Amino acid sequence: MDVIRVQAIHTYPTPGEPGVDHDAVRLTAAGLDGDRPKKAAVSLVGADAPTTRANLVLDVPTTAVEALDGRVVRIGEVLLAVQGTGNSCPGLYAAVGEPGTVHVGDALEAL
Repeated sequence: MDVIRVQAIHTYPTPGEPGVDHDAVRLTAAGLDGDRPKKAAVSLVGADAPTTRANLVLDVPTTAVEALDGRVVRIGEVLLAVQGTGNSCPGLYAAVGEPGTVHVGDALEAL
């Protein structure tokens, strides 16, 4: 598999309002700093996803992101346990196993 990298980082502090773009953001067990609480701490999609409110956009098709379902991945300093959304939303949800900072350009490592 080619290297997968973070293409964009977004938070959505206010429901219904546009997101905020970041070059880097700290992730804790509760999610991204500045984001509002949601169903999952983090959401991930591929670059081809239709308009979503995902936090991390990866530089691969969403099908490649969804192929990571059930895996543990490291992005930057952060360890994530990823799983399907369980609904019609594209991408994956993730729980934060080790907090840290994620930057645009960080590589994803499947463990």
